[in-house]
Amino acid sequence: MDLSRTLAGFGTALLTAALLADPAAAAAPGDPNRGQASRDFGNGPERNEVAALETASARSLSITGAEVAGAGITGAGITSTGISGAGSGSGWKPGKRGYPRQNTLSVYPENPEDRSIKLGLIPYHGIAPKLNALQKTSDKVSAEVIGKSAGGRDLYLVTVTAPESAAEAARQDRWKAMIEDNPWAAKRDGYLKAGYKTPVWINANIHGNEWEGTDGALRVIERLATATDAKTVAFLKKSRVYVTVTNNPDGRVAGTRANGAGFDINRDYATNSQPESRAIRDVVIGTQPFVMLDEHGYTGTTLIEPGTPPHGQNYEYDLYIKHALPNALGMEAAIQKLGYAETTRADIPFRDYAPGDWDDWPPIFTPMYAIYQGAIGHTVEIPLRVNNADYTTLPVEELRRRSKINTDVAAATIEAALTYADTNKSSLLAGQIEQFRRGWEGTPSPVIPDGFVDGFGPEDRYSTEFPRAYVIPAGTPAATRLVNHLIANDVRVTKARHGFTVNGRRYASGTFVVDMHQPKRGLANALLEAGRDISDLVPQMYDISGWSLGLIWGAQVDISRKAAPRVATTPVRQAALQGGVDARKGSALQLTLKDGNDVRAVNELLARGIKLRRTGAATVVVPAEARPEATAVARSLGVRFTAAPKKPAGEVFDQPVIAGAVSADELFALKEMGFAVRTVSTALLNGGAGLSDVDTLIVSSGLSYTGLNATGRATVDAFLARGGGVVTRGATGATFNAAAKLLPAVANAARGDANGVVNVVNTGPVVGAGSLPHSFVYSPLWFTGTGFTVEQRYGADPLVAGHWQPTAAGANGQEQAAGQAAVVSGATASGGNVVLFGTEPLFRAHPKGLYAQYARALFWTAG
Repeated sequence: MDLSRTLAGFGTALLTAALLADPAAAAAPGDPNRGQASRDFGNGPERNEVAALETASARSLSITGAEVAGAGITGAGITSTGISGAGSGSGWKPGKRGYPRQNTLSVYPENPEDRSIKLGLIPYHGIAPKLNALQKTSDKVSAEVIGKSAGGRDLYLVTVTAPESAAEAARQDRWKAMIEDNPWAAKRDGYLKAGYKTPVWINANIHGNEWEGTDGALRVIERLATATDAKTVAFLKKSRVYVTVTNNPDGRVAGTRANGAGFDINRDYATNSQPESRAIRDVVIGTQPFVMLDEHGYTGTTLIEPGTPPHGQNYEYDLYIKHALPNALGMEAAIQKLGYAETTRADIPFRDYAPGDWDDWPPIFTPMYAIYQGAIGHTVEIPLRVNNADYTTLPVEELRRRSKINTDVAAATIEAALTYADTNKSSLLAGQIEQFRRGWEGTPSPVIPDGFVDGFGPEDRYSTEFPRAYVIPAGTPAATRLVNHLIANDVRVTKARHGFTVNGRRYASGTFVVDMHQPKRGLANALLEAGRDISDLVPQMYDISGWSLGLIWGAQVDISRKAAPRVATTPVRQAALQGGVDARKGSALQLTLKDGNDVRAVNELLARGIKLRRTGAATVVVPAEARPEATAVARSLGVRFTAAPKKPAGEVFDQPVIAGAVSADELFALKEMGFAVRTVSTALLNGGAGLSDVDTLIVSSGLSYTGLNATGRATVDAFLARGGGVVTRGATGATFNAAAKLLPAVANAARGDANGVVNVVNTGPVVGAGSLPHSFVYSPLWFTGTGFTVEQRYGADPLVAGHWQPTAAGANGQEQAAGQAAVVSGATASGGNVVLFGTEPLFRAHPKGLYAQYARALFWTAG
């Protein structure tokens, strides 16, 4: 994760001696005040300080011309099907052949700019030749491509196991399915217990500039492939080792944490916006591992999860911690045997850190996501920093010394985990069977007693009451998106074959039902439930603490706490979009902008040259003669046109010309909605970039009004003087607003790590028009003053789920934000329209149901 143990970017309330305590000075296990290792919160300052450039992913991180030569590769772009979740039916699935399942991997030209080379590590272009050679010399190694990175590079999965006939492999597949689908039979099946191969999955290099997990994993693969000793031969006859060799080849080559689209993949598992996280999702579902490791770096001392509280309240935590802690202890012992001064101990957060210091609360991280899929998941942080400033300032000899130690640590932890999985196969198998049985039967999670494992105490006790079902009415793009996302994540969804009533509410035929008596109920609930305000339970959180798809993805999601819908249903493999045109021929059509796909439809029609009218911030009118085009986009995007008034008001508008100083995730979301964005920054404007034809300027990252030189200031001032529109987000946007004197709104900031799902009251005509009653915040702002319109206010009790503490007693907390303006609009002295967001409607491409409100702000400010 590459985290310094400082508090830069935290609120001043965290700058205390307690939070700066050395984790080595840990209290006794089980003590709620056990030692802390405070760290920067997960949403780093770069999101506000570094403007994404249109060419960043295309030129810096994607495949270079040399790599493309002869390889027939294209980069991965955004599809034309609108705002997607993690659509089902198109991802990687395990093959049906026996083992080995060998494939000749494409080999790419050498890239001397690959940042791995300086460290003495394997460059990306060296991985395929190595795997091809191993496949030629060993019948225990199978390599395949499971997808493409955002920059177009191959993502590899290696399977190491003893040869299996097609019949033997098919039997393993049947047993795997039985464990999930019929855990009662699996528990009784003696042949399964004796013959099922122990699956272990290793994920490496998810953060591109945390390299050595790849090299350590390749070392283990090579040892297993070439060993002839009886112990290894026996191990491979009863195990399958799966390795995703580099989860982030774009970042590996460029030396960046993020992938080619600027996303941190290890934040994307509730969303699956990126091809890398979708590929890994498919691997964990397809392989159903007992144990998984995610190899990261660099924390000074090797760090091995399990984590601190708060623990995900939807886990079967007893089944997890009974293996996670002893496995971590085994990995610690393995690195100690290496004999380095730097590996005399490991930090095991569950044992060594205080609550909130290294939590496993959100399902956005790979190991936490894997827990819900039946695995004992661990993040492993190798110790010695070789990236960022150290990469450029340390001598090559020192970098390579560190990388060698890091590689040894990665390999040692992998070997130890393999040994643990092999030794504890029976218990791990029984635990996975039990997790799925509890899901199918709707069994309450047990109360875990103090001392269940060393150090387990009241501070570790998190659980939830699972509802009986979720009900999702069909017919909207949001419902289709959400259902397909659930299915892609192996959540079972059915469709009602006729109308039904539950809890006094009537639902139509075709309504989707998520029966919570299913094997992966923990993941289903983690994604759909509102969540929980944990502000008073822990002093700090690393990353997002609330994320509810049920509240902020735009679909209607109803909860049935006790009653299962009494209706015949059909399993849903993939939900279909249900768009259409509900108006007689010859009439003008109108579309209400409630969803990102509605916005995409408008932008596609505008791109075809169709003259549209806006009759309000939320309504667009399509002329009758454009009915064929409207019908086409309705079918492809699932949007629904209705009849417009006979004489619609409103002016014809064009596709807006937008300049954006935005973060990478915002740029991605804007492109999903079909906006063309010209990226700008302080540096680009100072260098002469123009705004003469721009309708709206977005300011949220990397643009400082006071940082503009004479050239840049003149450009921005001229834009504002002619009435150009502005949309801002967050602290950078609020600072720009104040410096440029746009609206007389005073921004008030919460603590920097405050985040989650919030209640809002929609009051304004632009952003507030038809928006959801919930929004998302990270480092939230609220606005005071007069001379503007309040579009959206925080509710009287703002936080639904997440973590939001005051910066000091009675300062900048939820109580102070309650009822205050979260989003405001107004006009500048020159007549330009402005919207200021204190919320995060595009955050990491996650809150899909908030996209339309942001788009309405763009159309309105563009005039």
